[in-house]
Parts: sequence; structure tokens; C-alpha cells
Amino acid sequence: MRFAITACDRYARVFEEFLAAGWTPVKLFSSHPTNRLSANENVIALARRHGCPVQLTRMAEDDLDDLAQRGCKALIVASYDWRIPHWRNKLQYAVNFHPSPLPLGRGPYPLPRAILERRTSWAMSCHKIEHEFDSGDVLAMEDFGMHEDESHETLNLKLQMAGGRLARKLAPSFAAMWRAAKPQGAGEYWPVFSEAERTLDFRGDVADVLRMLRAFGVLECYAHLNGERIYVRHAHGWPEAHNLAAETVVHTNGTDVVLAVRDGFVALTDWGLLPAAPETNS
Repeated sequence: MRFAITACDRYARVFEEFLAAGWTPVKLFSSHPTNRLSANENVIALARRHGCPVQLTRMAEDDLDDLAQRGCKALIVASYDWRIPHWRNKLQYAVNFHPSPLPLGRGPYPLPRAILERRTSWAMSCHKIEHEFDSGDVLAMEDFGMHEDESHETLNLKLQMAGGRLARKLAPSFAAMWRAAKPQGAGEYWPVFSEAERTLDFRGDVADVLRMLRAFGVLECYAHLNGERIYVRHAHGWPEAHNLAAETVVHTNGTDVVLAVRDGFVALTDWGLLPAAPETNS
């Protein structure tokens, strides 16, 4: 089948599995990388090895018209920064690989909340693309377990691997699985986290602080230290009885800072200052 795909390096496995099943690539859509999660050097190289053109600007309806004129039957969405235009009068199929067990976890980026809620299992889903985000009938789902110390990075890697396995199941019998897709039913939408929701609370327990840091990983958390706004990439912690007020700085060594929390201590080992929040007129 002739297909177009949206992808970045994290989901190159999805692209590879459709190619391995004999599908013919017509075009790769990606975007200009803004961080490690949106890196696309490898997936672009893969497309070019197969003589497939690459577009880094936003997909428009004219692009779908062009795909249809070139005999493209399916659009596979495996990570993309923008909403997909109306496709039903132009292509035969359009599906999205979504990193949650739909209908739970609809929304742009459910990984952190899955960790914060201490979920014991998770999944990659493949669903038909409809106008309402992440609401289409589900073709298939690839489940896997989550562990107590799950992090953003481990969950991200598990989802990449699950995406590859799911694509391997779908590609050989795609049309049949499309016809057999099942409605999701009532869903639960998880919006993007605000800065406040990503801010560490040093008045809590060690476990809560470290869980939030694991949940956001390379996305970083925010915090307040001595009246300054900071970002935190890495920290360590341990439970220990003390009679200090929470948020008290108890030790420094170079850039390492140890603070008291409710039931122990947290050591900030990779952090930095953020610009001051802009003042607002009252």
C-alpha cells in the first residue's frame, strides 16, 4: 500500500515496520526539532534512503490533495505537532499511534500523568483519525506493564518499542483491522500540564518529589529556591528524621544543594535559574 507518515526519531520503528511489510512510502511529514523528543535526523535519513520526499512545514489540505494524486491510500501519524486536516474525501485511511490505552489518556502528552498516578500498566493505541482529538475507533492496542520507579525516559522507550510491535501487527492486515476497529466509548482527556502543575513542592515527602521528577524527566520540573524560580533536571533524595522546616537549605557543595522536605532530604544536582516571571499590572 502507498502511504505517507508523520514521525520523528522516537517512532522511527513504526515507519520501519510498514516498510518491512512492503508498503511504499510517498512522503514523510515532520517538523523542525525543538528538543530531544522531536529529533528527526534518523527518520529523515530513512525516508531519503527510500526516495521519499520530506516536508517540515505544517500539513495543509493541498498536501493531502497532492498525496491523493500520487496514489497515496493511507496516512500514518506517529507523532506530529499539528492537527491533521480533513482527510476523508482525499485518502482511504488515516490512523494515529497514540501513547495511551485509549479512551484513557486522550490528549497531547499523557506520559507524565501516567507516572504521577502510579499506573501499573499502559499501552500504545492505534485509532482512526477523527475531528475530535484521539476519539476514533481503535484498530489495535499494545499493552505493557509499568513499575514502581517508572520514569519519563523508561516509559518513553517502552512506548517506542510498543509502537514498533503494534505496527508489525497492523501492517500485514491493515484493511481488515480497519474494518474491525471498535468504538472507544466515553473517554478521559488529559490536557498539557501547566507550569504550576510541574512545580515541585518541597513541603511534601521525598517520594512525591522524586516521582514528579521522574514523571517529567528531560522535560524538567520547576521549583522555588531562596526566592528564585529554578528548573530542575535531576535530584536525589532519602528519608531521614529531622526537625527542620521544609524547604530549608541544609547543605551546599558547588552547585549541589540539599533541602529539607517533610520526611527527609532532597539533593538538587542538575538545576539552574529561570528568568523572573513578568510583572502584571493590577
